[in-house]
Amino acid sequence: MRIALASDHAAVELRLAVAAHLTGRGDQVDDLGCAAHERVDYPDYAARVTSAISAGSADVGVLICGTGIGMSMAANKVAGIRAALVHDATTARLAREHNDANVLCVGGRVLGPLTVLECLDAWLDASFEPRHADRLAKLHALEAR
Repeated sequence: MRIALASDHAAVELRLAVAAHLTGRGDQVDDLGCAAHERVDYPDYAARVTSAISAGSADVGVLICGTGIGMSMAANKVAGIRAALVHDATTARLAREHNDANVLCVGGRVLGPLTVLECLDAWLDASFEPRHADRLAKLHALEAR
């Protein structure tokens, strides 16, 4: 799996741990920053990940900020992106199974590293359930409005 990964300044260490975990799983990781602990704007990093998905250079994306809220809001502004803010392995798995989420968002200030890794594994190991395809079509229709 090709995964685009980014964080803002609030989650640099967590992003590095996520990258190492994903690489250990055998996934191809494109770490898109941020590079330093200086304050950065989360929409810029959400744009990097969503652009990679839209361009086809990544299959899915992972975004991390302090709460995950800003990243999920920014990512969901992009057509074709279904970003899910998750808090545990169950919400992560269901985001994939029911909503075909192609971006996982987590908060580095509200979740511990082990929980984040559990979320990642649950999300990546799950598959979209076709019985929800009609709901997904309605999401696409909302984008077209």
